[in-house]
Amino acid sequence: MEIRNIAIIAHVDHGKTTLTDALMKQTGMTAGETTMDSNAIEQERGITIYAKNTSVYYPSKDSGQATTKINIVDTPGHADFGSEVERVLRAIDSVLLLVDAQEGPMPQTRFVLKKSLELGLKPIVIINKIDKSAARPDEVHELILELFLELGANEEQLNFTTVFANGRDGYAKMKLSDESKDLTPLLETIIREVPLSGGDKNAPARLQSFNLAYDNFLGRLAICRVYDGTIKTGDSVFVKQSSGQTAVSGKLTKLFSFEGTKRVETVEAVAGDIVMLAGLPTVYIGDTICHDENAEVLPSINIDEPTISLNFLVNDSPFAGREGKFVTGRQIRERLEKELEINVGLKVNFNDSNQKAEGFTVYGRGELHIAILLENMRREGFELQVSQPQVIFKENDGKRSEPFEEVLVDVSDELASSIISRLTERRGILMNVKQMHGQSRLTFEIPTRGLLGYRGQFVIDTKGNGILSSRFIEFREYVGDIKRTKYGSMISITAGKVLAFALDNLQQRGTLYVEPGVEVYDGQVIGNVSKGDDLTVNPTKGKQLTNMRASGSDDKVYLAATYKLDIEKAMEIVAPDEYIEITPKSVRLRKKNK
Repeated sequence: MEIRNIAIIAHVDHGKTTLTDALMKQTGMTAGETTMDSNAIEQERGITIYAKNTSVYYPSKDSGQATTKINIVDTPGHADFGSEVERVLRAIDSVLLLVDAQEGPMPQTRFVLKKSLELGLKPIVIINKIDKSAARPDEVHELILELFLELGANEEQLNFTTVFANGRDGYAKMKLSDESKDLTPLLETIIREVPLSGGDKNAPARLQSFNLAYDNFLGRLAICRVYDGTIKTGDSVFVKQSSGQTAVSGKLTKLFSFEGTKRVETVEAVAGDIVMLAGLPTVYIGDTICHDENAEVLPSINIDEPTISLNFLVNDSPFAGREGKFVTGRQIRERLEKELEINVGLKVNFNDSNQKAEGFTVYGRGELHIAILLENMRREGFELQVSQPQVIFKENDGKRSEPFEEVLVDVSDELASSIISRLTERRGILMNVKQMHGQSRLTFEIPTRGLLGYRGQFVIDTKGNGILSSRFIEFREYVGDIKRTKYGSMISITAGKVLAFALDNLQQRGTLYVEPGVEVYDGQVIGNVSKGDDLTVNPTKGKQLTNMRASGSDDKVYLAATYKLDIEKAMEIVAPDEYIEITPKSVRLRKKNK
């Protein structure tokens, strides 16, 4: 059977998962109810967080038999999960580059395409969502060509094939004027353009792990590309790190291949295939798995460095232990150790000497990366508190450096000047402006510090109609202090149930995070104050009762909608002297010294 390995890459929300689902449906791998985004948070947010494997079988035109196996890896589009994409690209032979027919190339499009071209891959370009009313496929095609040239594509890569598609409705066409009812034109293009997966099937087996998974019964699982030979269940193998140091022996207890979204146990896999294996508890990303202890290791796979850090601590607020099932430092530590098994973009400093005071220092790729971990933990029943996220600084030749990001903003022309003002205040440098059809596309380079806490403000500034995307560029020299909008905290000085009468007075001073009837405690942050200074208040104070009824004393209370905190919002507004308290049912802010 012929094997072809591809990855689907794109900017967030350009339709990778929808197209993959459509390919599985057309090839009979799913009835249509199954989706690649199987994680509950992925389904709620409509984004891919974890790279996933699937396989479809495509019959040849002549025999009608399933003669070609197409291994597909669906990759994340958000910049915080970019390390997932880089690893996947090492294990495949071509990429499908999806670009939205209206939005055109975006920051993550540039990032994933650059990585693909550097690895010598020749992409197949898919201009997706051609059914959009504002779609501009011909114009977007020119923008993609410009991007290829800008990124230094060679002559063969510039001669890319373009397919026009609507992943949601499951059809593709080679020309916009063509008639098409399904994705056959795309599948035929894959068979024609993607090279057969190579490797010497008669040589001793060599595999490389490019992703990890975890099973409560089987332990650590490695997803690998088989480069040479044949691997079988029960084989004795050696695991060698890319540094080539001493090999660790092990035995394969289980071997799985992929069919649709299912993993199917198999007895052997041959060169060119992508499989999942169990039985190697010490295997890591980039390790070479081989039959011969002296086999040459495969080229290493680099993992992106974290850019932010924060502390995970045991919750010690007055409400500690009310809602959580897992509340101790030992339980939090064990959960983080388990996360490190599969979340390779994460690092944790388990410094026992400062555990009680500072907890565990967790390093991640961005606010969303950490927020997803915390959201998963709270849904599992964990209760903890975390500190304000901080950017990681480095010292190079005695000079301090910090992470920088490229930011691309799409807003209406009338809002462009205010966004430019906001981001330049935060040390952003405006690199480019493009105006078209009443919309402005602004490109900035900005320190990661300048973006922390800004995304929520951006939604307010654009009334929810703007698009802001970013990607990590590199570490650059420290740029000094950054001006931010300073809000003071509205802090409760008492415990009890919040009353509407008290909130009616307090809402004149700022934005509230709590509603009437909610229990609060001394030191809890119940809102913010626009003046910039902290304010202590009593949200449980009721109306003074007297024997006399004055005119207007029984007026109804009208409260504005509260600013409901979730983990990401709390990470944007938490102050240096505050903690975010996270439980299965609640997200609160509190002062550290209370």
